Amino acid sequence: MHLTRKAIGERIKDIDVVIEMLDARLPGSSANPMLAELIQGKPGLKILSKQDLADPVQTAAWLVHYNALPDVRALALDTSLVSPTKALIDACQQLAPHRGGMVKPMRVLICGIPNVGKSTLINTLKGKRAAKTGDEAGVTKLEQRITLADDFYLYDTPGVLWPRIIVEQSGYNLAASGAIGVNAFDEEVVALELLNYLIPNYPQTLTARYKIQDVAKHTDESMLEAIARQRGAIQSGGRVNTTKAAELVIHDFRSAALGRVTLETPEEFAQWLAEGKKADAERALRKEGTKKAKKQARA
Repeated sequence: MHLTRKAIGERIKDIDVVIEMLDARLPGSSANPMLAELIQGKPGLKILSKQDLADPVQTAAWLVHYNALPDVRALALDTSLVSPTKALIDACQQLAPHRGGMVKPMRVLICGIPNVGKSTLINTLKGKRAAKTGDEAGVTKLEQRITLADDFYLYDTPGVLWPRIIVEQSGYNLAASGAIGVNAFDEEVVALELLNYLIPNYPQTLTARYKIQDVAKHTDESMLEAIARQRGAIQSGGRVNTTKAAELVIHDFRSAALGRVTLETPEEFAQWLAEGKKADAERALRKEGTKKAKKQARA
């Protein structure tokens, strides 16, 4: 993380536009807050990746949200699209109209969290395997320059998460999406949080996938148990295997077997972020108070 941050900080001086790839299913949670500190006011293009997995109504709402920001454009792309190059280049040229041509080539930095689909998009842009891809976090290891046109240079950077996630719900959403390695979270906790959001917001998807009626009457825990029974995740003695059921729920979300689902709206994320910042500030005050108390005790 430190090396990637340093590399971005050094490269940004010569960059005209910064592309940040976001997961269309969790745009706010997949935005790296460290990037805002590093880009130094550079124009930004937000690409909502995996839009074919996300709720199209919510994707449209997120595009409106981002396109209303100054010096920001937003596009929704499926990273497997055959020819997204023109849309990407056109958007960058609108953000930096003074760049272009061999004398002043466009220099673009592309960033994104692990497993957001960045390498897949780059390979599509190039028409070959210019970047390694995989379903595990952190496949890209080094910066590389990719020439999309004679006067358009794209600099790829490794996917990186920020050191501390202050928005609790973002942590769960990132884990559900696959951005966080499986060893870093409890699958049952993540599945319960996922169901807690799906029950009121996407009850029809749960009914369609798991054949469970009256979804609204369930809690997250009772829903997980019902899914375990429906899918035969039963241990000896007739006990439900909630660990196996949790794996099924997370897999079904990632693969879109549940349908096109988005886990946050712009308004929800704004509220979560405000609460997270407030809680973080309170923690900092408590920490400072503890330091002062210890210092006084030693005096």
